[in-house]
Amino acid sequence: MPKVRLQKALANAGVASRRAVEEMAVEGRITVNGEPVTALPCFVDLSQDEVRVDGRPIRPKRGNAARRTYILLNKPRGVVCTQRDPEGRPRAVDLVPDLDKRVYCVGRLDKDSTGLVLLTNDGELTERLTHPRYGVTKTYVVQVDGRVGGADVEQLRRGTHLDGRRASASGVKVLRRGRQNSLLEIRLAEGRNREIRRMLARLGHKVRRLKRTAIGPVTDKGLKIGSFRVLASDEVARLRRAARPAGGRRERRHGG
Repeated sequence: MPKVRLQKALANAGVASRRAVEEMAVEGRITVNGEPVTALPCFVDLSQDEVRVDGRPIRPKRGNAARRTYILLNKPRGVVCTQRDPEGRPRAVDLVPDLDKRVYCVGRLDKDSTGLVLLTNDGELTERLTHPRYGVTKTYVVQVDGRVGGADVEQLRRGTHLDGRRASASGVKVLRRGRQNSLLEIRLAEGRNREIRRMLARLGHKVRRLKRTAIGPVTDKGLKIGSFRVLASDEVARLRRAARPAGGRRERRHGG
């Protein structure tokens, strides 16, 4: 078996998402053949190399596709989406009892936000749902202080620079507009750290509540806060279709 990038190998083994694996490497939590990973890229073959995460050996999965898990969680406020939390706060994975497989969050929803989080061990789908080149839209309902005017909506659509990169909403709708507060529906094709909160803060609007109501074609309909359910096979298929490369072109595969 040819060697592949460490992120891809561990994501396919159900350890964590590719981005989370990168963070683990930076934190010194991964070793390959007894040596800590100090730089990326790193290429491995799980059937030959000894790869450990937090001292735990990682083995390649057999029949991986048949054992993939897809759980939709409506995350409450105060719950974090990390695999490991030094502060001991409740994690999204803790809300799904009796899991016999290791799953991880697809993307992150910050502690103060509520709404949909997908938990899975499908590394390929995770990559497609989180990477901006696939353009999978996430929908949020946001309550903010102040009256959001037309100029504000246009600015959100045009975008602003955050951390040296342009951030913009793919769609904005004013659901309710008042003097004291406004309610917005915002759609993003990329979800950077606290992106909506930071964009609105630039316009002078503090976010009071933020809820993710949809991931691509999958919505929160019928799923109460704190509840979860296993995705139906047709919902997984719809997510896969939504995460195809733009224009329906077949993605060129690169080694690793």
